[in-house]
Amino acid sequence: MFRRHRIEFCALMALVAISSGGCKQAAAPVGESKPPKVTVQTPVFSRVTDEDSYTGWLRPSEKVEVRARVRGHIKKVDFHDGDMVTKDQLLFELDPRPFQAQIDQALAQMKAIEAQKVALEKDVARYQLLIKSKAVSQQELDKAIADVGYASAQIDARMEEVKTRQLDLEFSRITAPIAGKIGRAMLTEGNLVNAGGSDPLLTTIVSVNPIALYFSVDEPALQKFLKADQDARQKSDAAPDKRPLRERKIKIRFGLETDEGFPHEATLDFANNEVDSTTGTIEVRADVPNPNGLFSPGYRARVRIPVGAPYDAILVPETAINTDQDQKYLLTVDGKGIVKRCDVRLGRLLDNGMQIVNDPKLPLAKDTQIIVEGMQRARINYPVEPIAEPVPTQTAAN
Repeated sequence: MFRRHRIEFCALMALVAISSGGCKQAAAPVGESKPPKVTVQTPVFSRVTDEDSYTGWLRPSEKVEVRARVRGHIKKVDFHDGDMVTKDQLLFELDPRPFQAQIDQALAQMKAIEAQKVALEKDVARYQLLIKSKAVSQQELDKAIADVGYASAQIDARMEEVKTRQLDLEFSRITAPIAGKIGRAMLTEGNLVNAGGSDPLLTTIVSVNPIALYFSVDEPALQKFLKADQDARQKSDAAPDKRPLRERKIKIRFGLETDEGFPHEATLDFANNEVDSTTGTIEVRADVPNPNGLFSPGYRARVRIPVGAPYDAILVPETAINTDQDQKYLLTVDGKGIVKRCDVRLGRLLDNGMQIVNDPKLPLAKDTQIIVEGMQRARINYPVEPIAEPVPTQTAAN
């Protein structure tokens, strides 16, 4: 029994010791809490240009359907499907023998008529001598002279026929009318090619350098663009620009589906002559240099076109924008570490996540600290511990 009481006593002392140790661990010195940490950035002051976005398509500036101009059998195809071809490069060869035979036949007929003309000219010379002695009548002389004229006309006709047959022989060699990328051969060696209304398509060629970018601009944007251009010229005391669009050299930017941003440049060179009343848009075309063949007809493109003159703007990260009903505002940290509210009106959101802010009610300086992370821990008119985050490079890129 003594042993059992001893065990119970020891267990009780151990429990007391554990309880006592726990109380000491929970105790903490009483003091003021530290301000919460927040991440801050400074605003970016940059020069930007407002732009509108559109969707466009790359099209060939020239496209030709290659067809035969004469009837014949294809003797040879002188290109591979998808080749880049130059202007006047040989594409198809038709069998030249029928055309050469027609030329030879016309030449032979012309030689026969020339021989007849020589004989007729001799008759005229003889009749001119005999008419003096009245051995022949004037009527016979006149007929001989007319026969010479008819033979001359027949020779000229045969000469024109020879030229036509030579042209057909030339057309039997089908060449590229433009430089560009050729499609597949629709007909191959041995096929008969008809000329005329039923002539089949042999292949197509599209130009690739330069290439055209087509897109449609909505009517309000077009008016805004023209007004901005007019205002800019009035400020510089310049007369209204009445030159064609291709002479103004207005630059735009575009990107393909796989591009980041709008890395490529084009020059506006055409706008249609009227606005489509059904869609309220006008078709516009830009000229795109393509020396390396990077662009192909049919590619979809994202287009950016400037709609105003460059201006100075204040940029802040989009993540720094807060909303209070319909009012947008920033949280800033003053020199004493106190959080302040700065109401702003928003402009355009740039591609890199930077937001244009307009007319802040409190001035924003280049060293103003704007809270970009940890805003849920910040309270207006209370202190925080700001941790500066580097401003990303190229923050002003559109």
